[in-house]
Amino acid sequence: MNPLRRFATVALVALMLASLALPNARAVTIDMVTVGNPGNANDTIGAGYGGVAYDYQIGKYDVTIGQYTEFLNAVAKTDTYSLYNTSMGTIQNIRGISQTGSSGSYTYNVINNGGDSSNRPITYVSWWDAARFSNWMANGQPTGAQSNTTTEDGAYNVNGATTGNAPGRNTINPNTSAAPTFYIPTENEWYKAAYYSPEKGGVGVPGYYAYATQSDSDPGNIIGSGANQANYFTGAGVSVTQSGGYDGNQNYLTDVGAFTNSESFYGTFDQSGNVYQWNDLDGL
Repeated sequence: MNPLRRFATVALVALMLASLALPNARAVTIDMVTVGNPGNANDTIGAGYGGVAYDYQIGKYDVTIGQYTEFLNAVAKTDTYSLYNTSMGTIQNIRGISQTGSSGSYTYNVINNGGDSSNRPITYVSWWDAARFSNWMANGQPTGAQSNTTTEDGAYNVNGATTGNAPGRNTINPNTSAAPTFYIPTENEWYKAAYYSPEKGGVGVPGYYAYATQSDSDPGNIIGSGANQANYFTGAGVSVTQSGGYDGNQNYLTDVGAFTNSESFYGTFDQSGNVYQWNDLDGL
């Protein structure tokens, strides 16, 4: 992959979810955008993929600290599969969630880290955490122990695994007897949402941008309404402080969508900055 296409302020991970249907009106609502123009060709200049033969929906923003906190409070009173990483509460640069109590009665709260952390992207999640969050969403956001009806099956049959080969996505969610409504996007789905435009070279002239900000030029990193901006390190420094110096006590995450005029063609934000994002290789 062209290294310019993926970068982040810090080497952490977040997740975006793709869906074939709008989410239920429950505690966590994922804002979605539709990625149309099915049958587009792969990117022949960059990574060599991005072609998708169908319409689909993908999260407009990274999954946030606030949303992941709701997930933990629903299914992690006993955190059987370590959905909470202690770094979420201790690493000052990204921390956003505290865990209190003891196993069986854990509770989770959003931390104020140089401001409200709720709308910043969740970090220190593994692929397995992302799959379990997808299962929880696909199962209708149930409350209870980490089991086949909450986190262990749905979009993915993870079945207690936390390491090893990732399972492919289920064709049918066994808990709903229908196709999973939420899942981790494939690399092609993620890549198309980030870089493709059916009008890059003018009306009817498709192509792929180098950055997910509808630009082939290096972005700036000024928070606000400027075009072609992202949260990453430039020669001038990091986005939050505009300083090249590292401060171990400084939060470096920005709210999802904070660069309000730097979306992709389809309306996604932060795919070229803030944090790394998981993909699902199933279906390539």
